Amino acid sequence: MAQTSIEFPRGPAVAAGGGTVRDYLALMKPRVMSLVVFTALVGLIAAPGDMHPVLALAALICIAVGAGASGALNMWYDADIDGRMQRTASRPIPRNRVTPEEALTFGMVLASFSVFSLGLLVNWLSAALLAMTIAYYVLIYTIWLKRRTPQNIVIGGAAGAFPPMIGWAAATGTVGLESIVLFVIIFMWTPPHFWALALYRCRDYERAAVPMLPVVSGADETRRQILLYSLVLAPLGTAPAAIGLGGGLYLTVSAALGAIFLWLAVRVYRTREGREADTAAKRLFAFSVLYLFLLFAVLLVEHAFGIRLFASGLTL
Repeated sequence: MAQTSIEFPRGPAVAAGGGTVRDYLALMKPRVMSLVVFTALVGLIAAPGDMHPVLALAALICIAVGAGASGALNMWYDADIDGRMQRTASRPIPRNRVTPEEALTFGMVLASFSVFSLGLLVNWLSAALLAMTIAYYVLIYTIWLKRRTPQNIVIGGAAGAFPPMIGWAAATGTVGLESIVLFVIIFMWTPPHFWALALYRCRDYERAAVPMLPVVSGADETRRQILLYSLVLAPLGTAPAAIGLGGGLYLTVSAALGAIFLWLAVRVYRTREGREADTAAKRLFAFSVLYLFLLFAVLLVEHAFGIRLFASGLTL
C-alpha cells in the first residue's frame, strides 16, 4: 500500500492557561481512559490466582492515570492539528484554556507517577508494560506515525491493545498466552474501528493534513481494508473460547457479535454514495465500540461470577 509523508507546520499555540479541573480532566481523554481501564480490569480478573482487592484497585488507578498521561501528551503534541479539526477543536488547548507547556508538564507528571507507583505497589513487569504503552502511544504513534503514513492507526494501534496485558501482568507477574490473545483482538479491532470514523470525517483529516487512509488511498480502498480486517476479526473474536479463557456464553456472544460486525462491514463496502455511505460508516463505528465492550464484558461476567459460584460450592 502506498505511503505518504505530509509535512505540517507546528506553530506555537497562544493560550491564557490556568485551566480548570474540568479542562485537565478533558486532557486525560476520559472516554478513552474508561475503555483502557475496563479492558485492563478484564485482564486482571481473568488472570489465574487471587490478587488483593486493594492492590487490584491500586493497579487500575495507576493504569487509568497512565492512560490519562498518554492523552495529555497526545493533546500537547497535536495542539496545532486539533484546532483545525471539527471533532477536536473544542479541546482545552485549541480553546486556549490550557497552554501546551501546561499540558506537557501535566502529562509527564502523570506518566512518571503512574509507572513508578505501579512498580512499587504491584510489580515492575506491569509497570514496564505501562511505561512502554505510554511511550508507544506518544513517540511511535503521535509523533512518528500519525502525520507520516496511512498505516498510522495500524501500527500505532498496538498502544491501545496493551491494557489487558498490563492487568494480567499486575495479577500474575507474567505475560500469558491468554493476555496476548486479548492484545491481538484489540489490535485487529482498531483499524476498522478508526477507519470507519475516518470515512465520514475525511474532510476533517484533509483539513489537518493527517494522512489517514481515506485521505491518501481513497474511500473505496478504505472500505476494502475495513472488510478485510473484519473478515479476520470476526473469527478471531472467538479465540478466547478456543484456549479456555472464555466459556460457552462467551463463544455464543462473540460469534453473534462477529457476524454483526462483518455484516456492517459488508454494508460499508457496498454502500459508496451519498448520505447512505456516511450512515453505514457511522453505524459500523458505533457498533465497533459496543462490540469490544461486550466481548470483554462477557469475559468479566464469566470469570468474576464463575469464580464466586465455584468458591461457594455451587455448580452451573
